[in-house]
Amino acid sequence: MKAASIKEIRTDLKHRSNDELTELVLRLARFKKENKELLTYLLFESEHEETYIQSVKEQIDQGFSSINTKSFYYIKKSVRKVLRETKKHIRYSGKKETEVELLLYFCSRLKTFRPSIAKNVALVNLYHRQIDFIEKKIASLHEDLQYDFRNELAQLEF
Repeated sequence: MKAASIKEIRTDLKHRSNDELTELVLRLARFKKENKELLTYLLFESEHEETYIQSVKEQIDQGFSSINTKSFYYIKKSVRKVLRETKKHIRYSGKKETEVELLLYFCSRLKTFRPSIAKNVALVNLYHRQIDFIEKKIASLHEDLQYDFRNELAQLEF
């Protein structure tokens, strides 16, 4: 089965009633956890972005506190998992300011993580890739926000 394009889906949805749309959305939410999480964000959290950012930061904190520090293998896997979850929440929001703020927070947590990531090349490379990515994202923001975020980024130099 070939999936329809976004344009085809959009035109078909315009011809549906509100009840039909509600049923389609609920049925879609049943199939994947990510669909349900996105709907939760859109319905309940999108109007309170600061609260959403705080809840994601708490999840990042929980992720870092649950990392197994017995070997760098486990640390790398866990850090990548935390980053993957963070990027998933960034995708839900779709706002550049939220993206930069959450990635800056992730990098600050990674920099202060013990044992130090400086002892592992893969973690240092992951850290620097995120810093480079943040720099590119900051360039697309408003000038006032750029100044604030660049100050935070300067503190994260490794």
